Amino acid sequence: MTDYSAPSWLLGGHLQTIWPARWSRRFETTAPQWRRERWTTPDDDFVDVDFCEATPSHLKRPLLALFHGLEGSSGSHYSQAFAEWGLQNGCDIAVPHFRGCSGTLNLAPRAYHSGDHEEVDHLLRKFKGIVDAQSRPGLLAAGVSLGGNALMRWAGEHGQSAQKVVNAVASICSPLDLTASGHAIGQGFNRQVYTRMFLRSMKPKAMAKLKQFPGLFDANKLLAAQDLYEFDDVFTAPLHGFKNTDDYWLRASALQYMGQIALPALALNAMNDPFIPLDSLPTLQKVSAHVTLWQPDEGGHVGFASGSWPGHLKAMPEAVGQWLLQHIH
Repeated sequence: MTDYSAPSWLLGGHLQTIWPARWSRRFETTAPQWRRERWTTPDDDFVDVDFCEATPSHLKRPLLALFHGLEGSSGSHYSQAFAEWGLQNGCDIAVPHFRGCSGTLNLAPRAYHSGDHEEVDHLLRKFKGIVDAQSRPGLLAAGVSLGGNALMRWAGEHGQSAQKVVNAVASICSPLDLTASGHAIGQGFNRQVYTRMFLRSMKPKAMAKLKQFPGLFDANKLLAAQDLYEFDDVFTAPLHGFKNTDDYWLRASALQYMGQIALPALALNAMNDPFIPLDSLPTLQKVSAHVTLWQPDEGGHVGFASGSWPGHLKAMPEAVGQWLLQHIH
């Protein structure tokens, strides 16, 4: 993936971000079929987990847990591309939905956030139990954007003990420095396009949560929020135990913990990702020797389309998936 080059007809970080998500081929024939399970959480809420598994089911395959990005799901372009890769490469895929992202309103006040390593820990240990019970060869984990930051935050937080849960982890186009990326997405073209897109789904979900729990936050302030900084200040930060957005973005960022990672970890970031400033990308000096950095010049934010128009999304799942599989013992 370090030598990835975008097709000649797909120019610039914004186009390499938007086009693959909207129009490139996610799979070759029919959409992956998902099987849903609902898991109870330690606080008596639930998480919906979608599985894409090859048949026959008695074959022992590794399991890859894929943590989606902000407002993502098993229907996201990258989830479907990974699902097809898994079917073709003997690896079952599971997409655990962060709370509020499965299409059903959750029971508790909490939602999800970029540093949600407690939720990641609960889910990975549940997956590990399944892998052990079914005598699968191993558990792998990858996270896209927000999900990748939360996963790397978990890996750094747990250090050597993380080795007992997963074989290897990968983050894909993740904002590992949330302060830098949070401010970047609130400016210029990013503010007009991506910020508006996210808020269009995040605000109604928050208002539904307010109806469920009256007095949870100030509705007028939330509706007036024009960027993620203001939204997080009213909703995400206080709801999850942070003082404000600055405190949330600082404490939830994975970068400061990546020197403590003690299992094979891959961090993939395109150099032209519109969301992530170049000077915020991880360097070898800031991560442990267990971390591999892939930083191709192109790819956009979770783009990496390849081939002739309209392009396909095989390249990234293939590269990341094969890197992960080599750590199955």
